[in-house]
Amino acid sequence: MLSDDAYMARRLQLLGEWDAALAALDPEAEPELRAEIAVDRWFFQVEGHEEAEKAVAALDPASPTAHLLTARLAYSRLLFRRDPRADDRAVAEAGYRAAVESGDEKMRGWAEYHWAVLLDNIDEDPAGALPRYETALEIAKKTGDGYFESYIIRHLAPHKEPAERIAMLRRSLHLRAALGARPQTLAAQALLADNLPESDPERAELMQVFRPGAEELRIGWLLSED
Repeated sequence: MLSDDAYMARRLQLLGEWDAALAALDPEAEPELRAEIAVDRWFFQVEGHEEAEKAVAALDPASPTAHLLTARLAYSRLLFRRDPRADDRAVAEAGYRAAVESGDEKMRGWAEYHWAVLLDNIDEDPAGALPRYETALEIAKKTGDGYFESYIIRHLAPHKEPAERIAMLRRSLHLRAALGARPQTLAAQALLADNLPESDPERAELMQVFRPGAEELRIGWLLSED
């Protein structure tokens, strides 16, 4: 069971209030949650990398969470081209592999998903990515985790034909909105808009809706995509 502080931090994280989420946690408690939130903040705002790295370094380096978050940091440095390190590609894959082999089914699902994204976005290897996306999706559906599913189908959608792609992007958006995951919902609105025809009124409405939220939460990469 989550402590009251951890519960509050989780809720604030879902709202994209990462600073407040970190402040809600006792500095000596919930190190894995602290590291996860710090990495999440870095990914969305591309700010606070040093704090995120310190939070991950405070974890047991052999733990699945440490493997996964270390890999995510390496991947994001490559993705955003923010001081990437020579071994980031190798570090990312090694971390995901270790998390996949951890024995925890949910952790395995997230690691398979992130590994697929690495192959898809960094290596431009959809043939290698798709089986890992499918494995992750199977785990998400088996566990009834709509939040996790929303991530996977967001990345699977571009590999589908237009009608199925739009349906998947809409489902990702609806899953995120239903869970109150604000940064993820904004990202889903932006991606759906980007995949609709310029003449579609829904596209204009989505762009009008997501931009103020992205500006408020300082998600610069999201604003640059439109």
